[in-house]
Amino acid sequence: MVFLDFLKDILSEPAFLMGLISCFGLIALKSPAHKILTGTLGPILGYLMLSAGAGVIVANLDPLSQMIETGFHITGVVPNNEAVTSVAQEVLGVETMSILVVGLIFNLLIARFTKYKYIFLTGHHSFFMACLLSAVLGALNFKGFVLILIGGFILGAWSAISPAIGQKYTLKVTDGDEIAMGHFGSLGYYLSAWIGSLVGSNSLNTEEIKVSEKWNFLRNTTISTAIIMVIFYIIAAIAAGSEFVTSLSGGQNFIIFAILSGLKFAVGVAIVYAGVRMILADLIPAFEGVSTKLIPNAVPAVDCAVFFPYAPTAVIIGFAFSFFGGVIGMLILGAIGGVLIIPGMVPHFFCGATAGIFGNATGGRKGAIFGSFVNGLLLSFLPALLLPVLGNLGFSNTTFGDVDFGVIGIILGRLGQLAQSIGVYGLIVVLMLVLIIPSFTNKSVDAINNQQ
Repeated sequence: MVFLDFLKDILSEPAFLMGLISCFGLIALKSPAHKILTGTLGPILGYLMLSAGAGVIVANLDPLSQMIETGFHITGVVPNNEAVTSVAQEVLGVETMSILVVGLIFNLLIARFTKYKYIFLTGHHSFFMACLLSAVLGALNFKGFVLILIGGFILGAWSAISPAIGQKYTLKVTDGDEIAMGHFGSLGYYLSAWIGSLVGSNSLNTEEIKVSEKWNFLRNTTISTAIIMVIFYIIAAIAAGSEFVTSLSGGQNFIIFAILSGLKFAVGVAIVYAGVRMILADLIPAFEGVSTKLIPNAVPAVDCAVFFPYAPTAVIIGFAFSFFGGVIGMLILGAIGGVLIIPGMVPHFFCGATAGIFGNATGGRKGAIFGSFVNGLLLSFLPALLLPVLGNLGFSNTTFGDVDFGVIGIILGRLGQLAQSIGVYGLIVVLMLVLIIPSFTNKSVDAINNQQ
């Protein structure tokens, strides 16, 4: 159990995963010791910096969420990956950790022996998916070794398949940089890119929008983020009232608290950008060693925040319109008598921003607006549909937030409910065919979909 806990902590920490992969790659390239040291520490420190920035963002989104709920009198379920994971650990801790380990092994084997060369490096999202799979499979009466093997295979397969599905869009976002999407909101991002390709003909890229000279300071991402978020926080603080906001701020004036929270949010975004630059500076060169010596043509699949610097303006547009979509989705659910899913600020910022980036890559600002809006609708509807699948294990008050969790959980849960174990085994057969067939139909391709 102690070893499993140690392994879980290593594998669920993306900083260590990135550092280990970078280290192996540099060793494979026979780099000198000092380069191995700096090349290993660079991605670790970069991801810790990214995480620190994300922590600042999350810490300041929490009071904003509370102010909106209080100010506009909203009650319901707030999707939260961390909350549902903590509940799952109390019920299925060993199963979850075992699925995480088996899933990583399957991911590496799939990358080595199939055309799906994507290595999923976002360990905490692998951990969340392992929790989801242990919960859904447990609700379908799978137990022990069978539950772990099935869950591990599905995790490993999806970790390789999901980056491949939209890699053509990811290459547009990064302008050919050798990275892939390693985040389980991926289907929402790819849908956003597809929508962008439909609606965005002749639409200006968000980063090319012309502004007059006096407004040129808004091109500084940190400044523009700070101004927009301060306005957002002040509106929420006024709606919630000074008494409630003062209780959150520990006695600080409610307007001052709102201004400082908006500014801290912008600082968090700036730290994320700095961490991303540090990760990419060392990880991509080191991956040449992995792809040359260990897993030929391997592609690192990285966290969604790594893509933020590619289109900083689309980050803010995506967040705003994803949240707007979430509010509309909440109102629709309320009107039809469904479970009220309150838009969570964290998924709408990280997933909405990324959807905006992908929509912008194919459809400019129109793509960013419409793509992230649809992503926001999905972040309302999918958690509502996922709740009944998780409710059997007592998760009725919370649910997973991101799109892939909803899609995988609903498909797996409904197949199991309709066809029992046969439905689950049928899904495994389909995944195996998806993994194997390209080896025969795409023989000339090194890594599936990794061509511009």
